[in-house]
Amino acid sequence: QVQLVESGGGLVQPGGSLRLSCAASGFTFSSYVMNWYRQAPGKERELVAGITNTGGRTNYADSVKGRFTISRDNAKNTVYLQMNNLKPEDTAVYYCNSRIWNSRIWTDYWGQGTQVTVSS
Repeated sequence: QVQLVESGGGLVQPGGSLRLSCAASGFTFSSYVMNWYRQAPGKERELVAGITNTGGRTNYADSVKGRFTISRDNAKNTVYLQMNNLKPEDTAVYYCNSRIWNSRIWTDYWGQGTQVTVSS
């Protein structure tokens, strides 16, 4: 079955960095777009960054452009989110996501999330 397992969250001071990882299994990882979303308390889940199956194209939310970098290693079935110059407003639970063709329908799969807290 499809599994997405995030890691790398934690508490960091403003201006600091973290690298999130998402280990995928149960599907052909190299065939699918991978995304990072986040959800802050009291807010809707929002798309942070996405990367195509080959890694050739990426997209970012305006709020993280120039600070976050999404990448993937298809040999390791892992997608990463490098987060630099973190701000308190980046505090959220970060989720790994992919929409996968599952028999006859597209299905969204999510990891369990990893907490990122930016605070002094």
